[in-house]
Amino acid sequence: MEHHRFLKPDLARLIAREHGTPCYVYDQAVLEAQADAMLGFPNAYGLTVRFAMKACPNAAILRVFLAKGLHFDASSGWEVRRATLAGVPADRISLSSQELPDDVVELLRQGVHVNACSLLQLERIGKALPGHEVGLRFNPGRGSGGTGKTNVGGPDSSFGIWHEWADRARDIAEAHRLKVVRIHTHIGSGSDPAVWQEVSEASLALVGRFPTVATLNLGGGYKVARVASEKGTDPAVIGVPVRAAFEKFAQADGRRLRLEIEPGTFLVANAGAVLAKVQDVVSTGAREFLKLDSGMTEILRPSLYGSQHPVHLYPETPRGGEREYVVVGHCCESGDLISCAPGEPETLAPRRLPEAAAGDLCVIGGAGAYCAGMSTKNYNSFPEAPEVLVNRDGRATLIRRRQTLAQVVQNETPAAGP
Repeated sequence: MEHHRFLKPDLARLIAREHGTPCYVYDQAVLEAQADAMLGFPNAYGLTVRFAMKACPNAAILRVFLAKGLHFDASSGWEVRRATLAGVPADRISLSSQELPDDVVELLRQGVHVNACSLLQLERIGKALPGHEVGLRFNPGRGSGGTGKTNVGGPDSSFGIWHEWADRARDIAEAHRLKVVRIHTHIGSGSDPAVWQEVSEASLALVGRFPTVATLNLGGGYKVARVASEKGTDPAVIGVPVRAAFEKFAQADGRRLRLEIEPGTFLVANAGAVLAKVQDVVSTGAREFLKLDSGMTEILRPSLYGSQHPVHLYPETPRGGEREYVVVGHCCESGDLISCAPGEPETLAPRRLPEAAAGDLCVIGGAGAYCAGMSTKNYNSFPEAPEVLVNRDGRATLIRRRQTLAQVVQNETPAAGP
């Protein structure tokens, strides 16, 4: 069984001794290499790379990307404030949210770039700050994602202003003297590169209807190969036809548009892993189960989407053989699975691993994106797991402490009654 790409057995054992399990572990060198790959995205007239911070919002991760020159995409007012607490300047944050925060006027005045994601949001901004600059997020009419749950474009998605309502959006903007400076579209996470390129063309057509737009944001959603059977997206390849489309638009329209992209998964997925421990090995006669001290409380994606994550077992004592195990989590929930079939969260899919015993360490790869930031933490009252960053010199630094039981219950109030 091969080792994880950066969390090798010796480092895994060191982190387990110092910080316990389960524990998230990130590698700074991988984070920076992925940032460099996106900063090299082909473009015609300038590029802004925004990290979709919902993928992994820890302040230490944000600071790594800030130092690399990245900007940031926030999906709520809370994320905006979290980014500013981490030291991100307001003018390097863009907000595209299903709901406008109550302090949106203050955020706009501070320099946060806000994209109106519905006609009502646009109306609210116009009434509050007539004459201000604003962006518009459109649903381009087509989407693509790794699953139906990650598709954020097309008639079945609530994200963005429906593209056929562009004239209505323009009328609202003109009524409040708003200057539309940015068009934003997004089709989904794990999207098909071909569909992404097609939607890019449609997005340029939307730009043509707003003469003051200087930036086109094409979102993120680039496929990442977490396991060998998956094929990832090469940004250097998919960006070439998009660059050509921007050049063609400039020749026809006269505007040299700046390109914005919002990668999340691409930047952090394979830069993170969950370090867990085998708690038990049980058999039903038909199947053998590997029970971990982690699960949907740290990695929800398999249970939610049927997502695939590589599993590496580091036996305390080499036993020589291999076995087929269904890897499951520690929650009292039948859907708490790590090894399920691709896209089928309810279908068990055994993994062939070294013969295991209680106490062995287990590394679940591809866990840097939408894991720590999207989990069922505190389900069964399990505390939030710590996070560790492996610096360029190989040192493992704690970047979030393990939650205590007191912190789990601290916001509960005394029950009413006698």
